[in-house]
Amino acid sequence: MITQLFLPIALFIIMLSVGLALTLSDFKRVLKYPRAIFFGITAQFFLLPLLGIWVVWIFDLPLMLALGLIILTLAPGGATSNAITLLARGDAALSVSLTALLSVVTPFTLPLMTALLLKVTLDDDVSIAFPVGQALMQMLLITLVPVLLGMVLRHHYLAITQRIEKSIRRLAFLLMVATVIMLVVSRWPMLMQVLPVLYLPVFTLVLLAMLMGYAVAVMGRLDDPQRVSLTIEVGLQNAGTALLVTGALLQNAEMSASALTYGVLMQLPAFALIAWRNRDVFIRQARVMT
Repeated sequence: MITQLFLPIALFIIMLSVGLALTLSDFKRVLKYPRAIFFGITAQFFLLPLLGIWVVWIFDLPLMLALGLIILTLAPGGATSNAITLLARGDAALSVSLTALLSVVTPFTLPLMTALLLKVTLDDDVSIAFPVGQALMQMLLITLVPVLLGMVLRHHYLAITQRIEKSIRRLAFLLMVATVIMLVVSRWPMLMQVLPVLYLPVFTLVLLAMLMGYAVAVMGRLDDPQRVSLTIEVGLQNAGTALLVTGALLQNAEMSASALTYGVLMQLPAFALIAWRNRDVFIRQARVMT
């Protein structure tokens, strides 16, 4: 019920809020950051899944938990990474440009790559139905369509959308938090069983992915704010989209447990990065208070 109804609604509104903040210039801006976009896409679409496979192999995770984490690496970050980039004083324009590009590409790549992953990893005696056509349509309806709808509304009703944009973002945030809480409560016994197995692989994946994003940005000779943006974009994935695939489409509780555990635990490194990037502000405030 939660993954079939509340999660798709929450994701739709989240992606609508993304669309309300986008304009055609955000897509055109991609041309202004060709090197940054190239390194960001390469890291997210090619290097990150390989890192995910390496992590689940190193920790020898059970098959379904491993598949859940790998599917997660196929779901690039979205609106959450934009907000974290802004709070961490990264290049918000680059983050939004990557989100704009990925919101168009991911609805096609995620179902196809998931189908390929299942075909390669599952034995003949283990069968999991994954309707690729249905997955493509659902991903388009829940991710791409609301983004385009938001952009159209912004273009034709700019004054109205500027007034409601923050309210829509708050609603999207509250819905996603409520959905995560309901999922945690409904799957508490399973989460308590898998958390001792998953917490170290999840933290390892997040930290190594963030380091990889930073290293790729350094190799690409990007400036400091752009390095922060790639650190976040590559390091923090879209757990909501991964939950949609593992829970609503595959209906596999173990895979969903991996995505849900990631969605909760990834917040800690994100908050740590935000705190580190704003340490000078905190120090000044502390001095004023004393």
